[in-house]
Amino acid sequence: MINRDKDFCFCTLALGEKYRRLVKQLAQDIQQYSPGTSLVVYTDLPEDLRDQNNILAFPHQSQGVLYCFHDRRFVIEKALSLFRVAIHIDADTTIIEEVPEIDWQPGITSGEGKFQNIIGYLDAKEKYLGEKIPKEREAFQKIASKLGISLENTFWIQEALYIVARDEGREKEFIKQWGRIGRYLELRQIHRGDGNAIGLAAAQVGWTVNTHGFQDLIKVRRHLDASKDPTEKLPNSKLKTMGDELKFKLKYHSRLNWARIKALKDWEFYYG
Repeated sequence: MINRDKDFCFCTLALGEKYRRLVKQLAQDIQQYSPGTSLVVYTDLPEDLRDQNNILAFPHQSQGVLYCFHDRRFVIEKALSLFRVAIHIDADTTIIEEVPEIDWQPGITSGEGKFQNIIGYLDAKEKYLGEKIPKEREAFQKIASKLGISLENTFWIQEALYIVARDEGREKEFIKQWGRIGRYLELRQIHRGDGNAIGLAAAQVGWTVNTHGFQDLIKVRRHLDASKDPTEKLPNSKLKTMGDELKFKLKYHSRLNWARIKALKDWEFYYG
């Protein structure tokens, strides 16, 4: 049930049994520390979440070529159709204190990413990896050129927690541009992370990154980062049989070809 007394909600993806289990705990945390606040979830098995009365669960299957990072835009879009403010929070997060109710500014609000533009992000990534990443640099430069924006003035957004608020319809264009940019990257085999795509889409619609209230929110949550659980393996390492491997490859190439077909509608952006 939607609580119309509140103009904000939390939202997240929960694809797979592990993330559905985590999102149930997150919903319980929200109920304890922000009573009456809804958690909008896109999941592969909505009926598994029906026992949590503060969850608004909607069916979703991953549409990413390899990963589901850019699918987050769909749950944010849904959340903004129901509430003025969507607080995106990773499912593998716990809330540890009372959630402050903040008058979130229109557009996008973040914190950590505000102080690192995409050039700085790429420099830091190369230093961490100890190797150059020319493919990513070229892709981001081309996207920025196509969009008519500067990478120096475009900020990477930390993906685990950020806020998007309605802004006279600009949020709809933001979602659209995020989808275009995410597909552009996937077609060039850049699959991990969506913080740069979010930052590029925000810059395209003219948003600067708000910081008001972010530090008050971030201190009441703890991110577990289940994707870095050493007991978990990458998708292709979990394949136990030749049949599993074949299914994985067929699924990957099917999604890749579908992404290519969609890109034909915007040929100049993707291939020009």
